[in-house]
Amino acid sequence: MLRRLSIASLALAGSIAATAVPPQAATATPDDPRLAAVEDFAFALGVNANEAAQTARLGPYDLVVVDGEQTTRATVAKLRNHGSIVLGYLSVGTIEPFRSWYRLLKPFRLKSRFEEFDEFYARVRSPRYRRLIRRRIAPRILRKGFDGLFLDNTDMVETHPRQRRGMGQLARKLAGLVHSQGDFLFAQNGEGSIKPLLPFYDGWNREDVSWTYDFSKRRYVHRTPANVQRAMEALERIGGAGLLVTATDYTKAADQAAFDESVANACDAGAVPFVSNIALTRIPHVPPACQ
Repeated sequence: MLRRLSIASLALAGSIAATAVPPQAATATPDDPRLAAVEDFAFALGVNANEAAQTARLGPYDLVVVDGEQTTRATVAKLRNHGSIVLGYLSVGTIEPFRSWYRLLKPFRLKSRFEEFDEFYARVRSPRYRRLIRRRIAPRILRKGFDGLFLDNTDMVETHPRQRRGMGQLARKLAGLVHSQGDFLFAQNGEGSIKPLLPFYDGWNREDVSWTYDFSKRRYVHRTPANVQRAMEALERIGGAGLLVTATDYTKAADQAAFDESVANACDAGAVPFVSNIALTRIPHVPPACQ
């Protein structure tokens, strides 16, 4: 599930500088030595990374995911100069109305919508849609100097099975594009459909491992024990396949217990933890990390 700038109105006021007692990490290690050195990451879609204060706040993080369209080349360079691996966010399973390329992709909208975020699911099975992503949109992002792409909504194939083959073809092409430049390809969620795509990815993020935001109740809620267990097992399994695995949880501001639990469960599963609010505007001053 995507958390991005278009839902900034959901952000809670203020921010926290929460820190947890770092739990012991599990032993899963990514194949790439650059990723194996990552100890913390920021999923920073809800902040304007181009603002000097935000750029400075993201500087301490080893891995930073920012908006691929809105983040400037200069900001990417600054973050990389801090030593961060910087990935550009790109949704390939939905078509976002606020994007500059919306009119280009509009013909490939499906009738069904990702209601919580006011987006259209994409007809990924269309060869022309895939070509536009691969030849025009993804290169435009990568030319800013990113270390790779962070793909979202690839898991839409679980509810739209006719798009499954097209998503696999798109992931393969994008992997070829980024890997030819020595860059990385990440995705998130969809552990039920990701197995055929694992050879194309270098990293995987699992949202909502322990805590999430319930849109119907309009509050943060704890995941059921069974859901927590399944998410942790997925992190362990995919981490064991040689990918860097990360975990993002969404908690109420100043809920230290929820923060600590989210970090502990991520670390126990061998994942690099991150905890924020649903709009991803809350960046901890001290990066949460495992020992």
